[in-house]
Amino acid sequence: MRLTTKGRFAVTAMIDLALRQHNGPVTLAGISKRQEISLSYLEQLFGKLRRHEIVESVRGPGGGYNLARKAEDVTVADIIIAVDEPLDATQCGGKENCHGGESPKGHRCMTHDLWSTLNAKMVDYLDSVSLKDLVDQQNSKLHEQSVVVLHRPSIAI
Repeated sequence: MRLTTKGRFAVTAMIDLALRQHNGPVTLAGISKRQEISLSYLEQLFGKLRRHEIVESVRGPGGGYNLARKAEDVTVADIIIAVDEPLDATQCGGKENCHGGESPKGHRCMTHDLWSTLNAKMVDYLDSVSLKDLVDQQNSKLHEQSVVVLHRPSIAI
């Protein structure tokens, strides 16, 4: 299983949006510049996020995107699933035909249950992390960085 750039970029963009939406709608151009993600790629991702009612678009001057739900009500799993990121470590995509064949339930590989269990644990974990958790984590890091800069001890030479 591999989380592709689609899932990583979607989560990153959503953190950026959630961090800034208190100032009004956030533009994709702004997210693109700050996070170094292609604008056209963000447009595709946000189209999917909008269809899953995770974000809402605001048209016109001063337009952009806002969260459609509270940050604590959006999980990382919601975001990844919305952008069609597969969360499956099995070779067969969960069809239990790991060794091919026409039968939908035929020829499972010996490690199928291992990977299926990993899938369930991964989804459980990603479903336990909210967008608010990630925003709080970023705010905490920003606060720590500003404290370090403001309170840097001077060195006598």
